Amino acid sequence: MILASKQDIATILSLENGKTYAEAEGEVIYASSFVSWFAEEATRAYGVTIPSSTPNTTLFTLKEPVGVCERLLQALAAGCSVVIKPPSETPYTCLALTKLAIEAGIPPRVIQVCPTKNREAATELATNPQVRKISFTGSTGVGKMLAKLAAGTLKKLSLELGGNAPFIVFNDADLDLAVEGAMFCKFRCTGQTCLCANRIIVQKGAGLDPTTTQGPLVNRAAVDKVAEHVQDAVSKGAWILIGGSKGSRGGFFFEPTVLSGVTKDMLVAREETFGPLAPIFSFDTEAEAIELANETEFGLAGYVFSRDVNRIMRVAQKLQVGMVGANTGKISTAEAPFGGVKESGYGREGSLHGMDEYQVIKSVTIGTQDR
Repeated sequence: MILASKQDIATILSLENGKTYAEAEGEVIYASSFVSWFAEEATRAYGVTIPSSTPNTTLFTLKEPVGVCERLLQALAAGCSVVIKPPSETPYTCLALTKLAIEAGIPPRVIQVCPTKNREAATELATNPQVRKISFTGSTGVGKMLAKLAAGTLKKLSLELGGNAPFIVFNDADLDLAVEGAMFCKFRCTGQTCLCANRIIVQKGAGLDPTTTQGPLVNRAAVDKVAEHVQDAVSKGAWILIGGSKGSRGGFFFEPTVLSGVTKDMLVAREETFGPLAPIFSFDTEAEAIELANETEFGLAGYVFSRDVNRIMRVAQKLQVGMVGANTGKISTAEAPFGGVKESGYGREGSLHGMDEYQVIKSVTIGTQDR
């Protein structure tokens, strides 16, 4: 049903979010893949039988729904009911998808949507003992606040928070492939995804309509943050290779911008820009690249481009992130675990590990006697 309605959903998403129609349509197709995957995974919520060290005893586990949750697909697949609080800036896509879910046969009382700007709604969800699991996507600051609130009832929590993804290009990389990956990683959704490359780290060397590719940012604050990061970097010695200005015709537009000469003391090195700004750092050695990449409190995703498979494996193991893309910027699929480390949060969405977040494991021990 999602694919049958993809044009309508993509139109809603483009109008309320600002992403281009082509990108919105692609996201609808991407979202539908999670529905298909978890619909299948729902039939495989197996427990395990464990060899017992106690004589005449059978030991096995069951996976049971954790209870009322705040995330849809994995929760439904695990057998939970759901309360959804969509972002106040973009509620309509969520409402449209919920309508389709009910039309598909999911009981209306199983899915509840709470579109509101009232912060007390989030507080209620985080503290109400009937809610047993929260899954939140957003800023690290809000994630920390929810973690404190949720601690009062010891509810399960998955947090997908901010990122500061490094994009490392070694001197042996396929540069055409790296440029293609950088364009996708940095400028999709006008730089407003948690997986967007925030720092482009390049090894030093001898320097020899339907066609629309960039939409607006989500609000004025997002535009101002990009401008602040550009101004801060330039004031500290960076220079603009391309772009650097707000849109001249109004709206929440900012030119796709590339900075060179970026250093660790600049805001863009420490904070997630969440906009179409690509700062370029330089490095000499593999160890220096890894040090630069890990020098942040965030750890959602990282990217590395190189023709050397051994180098890719070394760097992937040393990057302090939850997800690594090697020679590709496309790393999120329904069957892959999605989530970060450090202050990018904890818990996983996607994959069989994503379903585990919405289940509790119960062990059952049965004593048996020989007769």
